[in-house]
Amino acid sequence: MIATSVAYGLVFLIHVVAAVATVIVFVSMRYAGVAVARGADAATQARRFPERRNWAARVLHVLPVTGLIMSLSGDSSVSLARPWIGVGLLFYLAAAGHLEARTLPQERVVAATIARAGVASIEQGRQFVRSMDVLLALIGVALISMLVQF
Repeated sequence: MIATSVAYGLVFLIHVVAAVATVIVFVSMRYAGVAVARGADAATQARRFPERRNWAARVLHVLPVTGLIMSLSGDSSVSLARPWIGVGLLFYLAAAGHLEARTLPQERVVAATIARAGVASIEQGRQFVRSMDVLLALIGVALISMLVQF
């Protein structure tokens, strides 16, 4: 095991919980988009796209913080020189950029449309689902690289 202390083990636990929470939040966001893409009724769309900030999606930003803490305080098996650490950071940057620049603004547009018109268009739902697919693929590659540790 790479844990060097109890504190390291706690940071590792927070990192794993944040990763699982990120996947759960993103999958639930995707299902909300699928509901719109399938033409769900106004009540369902309003429930799945409330007009407020999505702070849950930002749990993604915990991952590099805890990852860097572990890498800087762990032994050589988790040093920044390891390629899987670089892959994880690269794909985090891509996912974070996509989340903040594309997905969350798109989610706000869908929520505003639902609040104003009652329902969003099927095309808006499809675009949101495609955006979530990209996000989940980016997170999936990072997750696989963390598990495989090539």
